[in-house]
Amino acid sequence: MRPRVVIVGSGFAGLNAAKALRKADVDITIIDRRNFHLFQPLLYQVAMAALNPSDIAFPIRSVFKDQENVVRVLLGEVSAVDLDNRTLRVDEDGVEYDHLIVATGATHSYFGHDEWEAVAPGLKTIEDALTMRARVLEAFERAEAQPADAVRLLTFIVVGGGPTGVELAGALEEIAVHALGQEFDVVDPSTARVILVEGTDRVLPPYVPRLSESAKHQLEELGVEVKTSALVSHIDDRGVTLASGERIDAGTVLWAAGVEASPLGAMLGEVDRAGRVVVAPDLSVPGHPEVFVVGDLASVEGVPGVAPAAMQMGRHAGRVIATGEREPFHYKDKGSLATIGRARAVADIRGLRFSGFPAWFAWLAIHIFYLIGFRNRFFVLAGWAWHYLTFRRGARIITGLPGGSSDEGVGSNPDG
Repeated sequence: MRPRVVIVGSGFAGLNAAKALRKADVDITIIDRRNFHLFQPLLYQVAMAALNPSDIAFPIRSVFKDQENVVRVLLGEVSAVDLDNRTLRVDEDGVEYDHLIVATGATHSYFGHDEWEAVAPGLKTIEDALTMRARVLEAFERAEAQPADAVRLLTFIVVGGGPTGVELAGALEEIAVHALGQEFDVVDPSTARVILVEGTDRVLPPYVPRLSESAKHQLEELGVEVKTSALVSHIDDRGVTLASGERIDAGTVLWAAGVEASPLGAMLGEVDRAGRVVVAPDLSVPGHPEVFVVGDLASVEGVPGVAPAAMQMGRHAGRVIATGEREPFHYKDKGSLATIGRARAVADIRGLRFSGFPAWFAWLAIHIFYLIGFRNRFFVLAGWAWHYLTFRRGARIITGLPGGSSDEGVGSNPDG
């Protein structure tokens, strides 16, 4: 029998681990709760009605249809791990392995206030994106029906000034001013107030101060109000209270402030404060060299929780299994990009730091390049070109809200 490699999770890390093993003499089983790979960096575009879910998702079976050593793709969730007997519990079944790669990523964290999730959705899954999109679009509809409460209903608060928060805030302002500006009879969508709240002293804290300041300036040019050094102490269905005591009434609050590792990490070994697994230099679990943890679930000093790092970690784990050589993992920082809006972005690529249209174009080219499948690249590029020329957003369908048709959920219409 050939060695059995089980990969849990088909995100960037899991996908690249499997591809690194494509010529290895092993049998690969891929397990995921979803039947698709999600291009998460563009998830905010689904949330902001610029793209459809199917534009950034690709079926796992299609990804690996030509890789002969991928012998099984299982739709299921790992509920238990028996490291001593090298067995996983997947739903009600057992799956045995000789090598295990765990790449289940992270979800949003509310820093001990899980009750905020009901009123301030985060953004990690397609369902999250559709929920966020529905709440944003519904806010304009409710303001049209209740003009007396329009000021509050058309106030949007984004909590968290990292890349996701900056992207959401910029896209919200563009929706209000351009996409919806001429379509309502009673209220004026362009009067919407978008507020970005960040707890540290600047947006995009991982970037150098000059780029953070550029991002703040570009957001303010769009019309976004940026509040830094502003910690949130309370969120309810009518707005946000800051630690300073300031109250901001709002119709919609979106969460982009923090992440925590998948709970599967606690089954594998020692974890850090964020729930990430402490791994050996080669990304294996100490005491279990046959088990690797990669991507956002791995705690590796100096390695950020970004897609390029996850891809490199997945490829490294695959190479170790394929070659048997226990080389330590070294992260190669290829740079960072964050988009802010139409022709607005910041970039830090190998010491070259720039902003505005050149950074936005670089962001566009890189994201198109990494999208899987010709269809996805074509439709995303065509959609962006149309949006750039016309300011229109074609994915403005409200789904999943009370009173809406249950037939319009994610399961029945992924393009909805």
